[in-house]
Amino acid sequence: MADALTTLTEHGVSLWLDDLDRDRLTSGSLAGLIAHDHVVGVTTNPTIFAKAITGSDAYDDQIRSLAVRGVDTGEALRALTTHDVRDACDVLRPVYDATGGVDGRVSIEVDPRLAHDPDATVAEAEALWWTIDRPNLFIKIAATRQALPAITTCLAEGISVNVTLIFSLQRYDAVMNAFLDGMEQARHAGHDLSRIASVASFFVSRVDTEVDARLDKIGTAAATQLRGRAAIANARLAYQRYERVFSSPRWEALRTAGANPQRPLWASTSVKDPAYADTRYVVGLVAPGVVNTMPEATLRAVADHGEVADDSVRGHYDDAQRVLDRLQQIGLDYDDVVRTLEDNGVAAFETSWDHLTDQLAETMRAHAAARRDSRT
Repeated sequence: MADALTTLTEHGVSLWLDDLDRDRLTSGSLAGLIAHDHVVGVTTNPTIFAKAITGSDAYDDQIRSLAVRGVDTGEALRALTTHDVRDACDVLRPVYDATGGVDGRVSIEVDPRLAHDPDATVAEAEALWWTIDRPNLFIKIAATRQALPAITTCLAEGISVNVTLIFSLQRYDAVMNAFLDGMEQARHAGHDLSRIASVASFFVSRVDTEVDARLDKIGTAAATQLRGRAAIANARLAYQRYERVFSSPRWEALRTAGANPQRPLWASTSVKDPAYADTRYVVGLVAPGVVNTMPEATLRAVADHGEVADDSVRGHYDDAQRVLDRLQQIGLDYDDVVRTLEDNGVAAFETSWDHLTDQLAETMRAHAAARRDSRT
């Protein structure tokens, strides 16, 4: 993997891996991607951890130890996930140091069941921040309306934040405002702003999945022509808003005080519809100062046959707006689309977390029972 990935990095795109498990850490797979394939960060989510922990025996010894100690299932789950994230932070620490803290980051998400409870979100974010205790950590907080104050509070305390599950342009505006509020409060509190970082994870492919399904129901020729165009248009307009906010006088005052911008992060970049090119959500969103996090399969596809433009975002704003306007004209409700996507995104992560919790509880009970039997 070289040429296309090299070109992306040269054009200002930071390549992050949207995956983590213990096997990847112990085998040196992650270190290899960093050393040879331009990977400079890692993102995780509840679904990734559910797949990792239930699909590998690499966690067995730690789970057995936790069960013998009688650790609560919720705390055991956090012990497993924070172990991996801490190790990944250590693997990426040289990247963090070399880039002055811009890259080399690893993200861990607060319990998705807290997405509508700002106080509980802050409390868990603090606990994760203290437990992992690495400067290159990101705490992921969902961009629900209720969680926006938690984003501000965490940043104000000096906690670096990855704001996740952003689908709406209007919500993205609110996320950037929460970031500015938090950094202004951090400055007032005397924090070193250069050490506080944030990304805003704007989801891409899921937008096409939802919009295309609705276009298919409309069924007209005009609707068919718009299939596969909403996600990239939406993301390009998000970047336009990013440029506007991070050239404002309000931002300039923070930049002068040492702050780094909250970078846009393109998430959900694996293609869900096999009719589409498997690199479209990477090569179609090339712009300076962005992060693109992707599963390894997408990374390999880009390396193998990705055709990377100098800039595939700026210069396309008018066309992107026309796409959203045309969608509205044929009867597609943008506000309902993004609201549905946010609700479904939170619900999917809740389901993954609940499933993992149930599976872990069953395994720990089995270990505890085996220990009791061995002592009788």
